[in-house]
Amino acid sequence: MANGINANLVRRWVKEAEVAAEDGLGITASQPKKTKPATPAPAKFLPLQWPVPVSAPVSADIRIELHRGATAITVTWPASATGEFAAWMRELLR
Repeated sequence: MANGINANLVRRWVKEAEVAAEDGLGITASQPKKTKPATPAPAKFLPLQWPVPVSAPVSADIRIELHRGATAITVTWPASATGEFAAWMRELLR
């Protein structure tokens, strides 16, 4: 061009000014183009369904099997009476 300015640069300034006028930014051709800050898209929340753990059924009793020689006995004691069970076992094993 006559003033030593590249025609491609002038065209870019004109295009930026037109876009700025449409966006309402009020940028003139002599100012650099202001870009809107990029905002990341909000992450989508995906709730996960975890499998329910299967627990073994809980017994309310204490069950002991004792074997001595050919003799075998099974003792079932209520779990609510653990103190008495401990005293009984202590006396049995003396």
